[in-house]
Amino acid sequence: MIEVKHLTKDYGKVIGANDVNLVARPGEITILLGGNGAGKSTTIKSIIGLLKFKGEITICGQPNLSVEAKRNFGYIPETPVLYDLLTIKEHIDFIGNSYGIPDYEAKADKYLALFKIKDKKTTIAKELSKGMRQKLSMTLALMVEPKALLVDEPMMGLDPNSIQDTLTIMQLLKKQGTSILMSTHIIDMVDDIWDHAYIMKKGQVLADVMRHELTDKSLKELFFELNEDEESSQLLSEELTGMKEGVSSEATY
Repeated sequence: MIEVKHLTKDYGKVIGANDVNLVARPGEITILLGGNGAGKSTTIKSIIGLLKFKGEITICGQPNLSVEAKRNFGYIPETPVLYDLLTIKEHIDFIGNSYGIPDYEAKADKYLALFKIKDKKTTIAKELSKGMRQKLSMTLALMVEPKALLVDEPMMGLDPNSIQDTLTIMQLLKKQGTSILMSTHIIDMVDDIWDHAYIMKKGQVLADVMRHELTDKSLKELFFELNEDEESSQLLSEELTGMKEGVSSEATY
């Protein structure tokens, strides 16, 4: 489980997070929504330990910066953080040995095969396409078999088939009891799989809603209802851009 209690981050000129409370429970896909400046990035950076903050963040019941928490935690960033001169196999060896993962090569190969990059294992990272880098980043996070997973814009740069594969993986992890917290602005792509959603604006949580509570409207409709026209238009524009990037980014590979 990922739990954030009374998270507050004051940058001086602006409040990045103002008493934010959220929880991603085991066996659920929890969505974090919001436009630019909503506080999503501040929340994510606080969870992974990149910011000092006021409040409390725990992962599987342990403080987020503790070794115990990190053993159970996986993070897939929007922009993959890789070693340009290491091959895919060398990345896998590094993570596998660092975490002491038994039979890590077989676990990694499962995802490499699913993402259709198993034949690229000897390719160095800087020669991979944007989509392939994202697939490697996901493989490295998932081979750890985390009990709690934070995913930031996972669909960016992926082709339609890979997007569907990613959604399938998220649903499989959900069935296995993994706590999944996913930040995204492409609401339509996660509309069939989310269980719990938080909508943020200006550093605050505007809505905390479970899927079964939305009986007369969609998640997107609720978002638009809670935001001003300008921000709703911005999110819609971002969604269209994101979908176009997903469709076209690997068309030549």
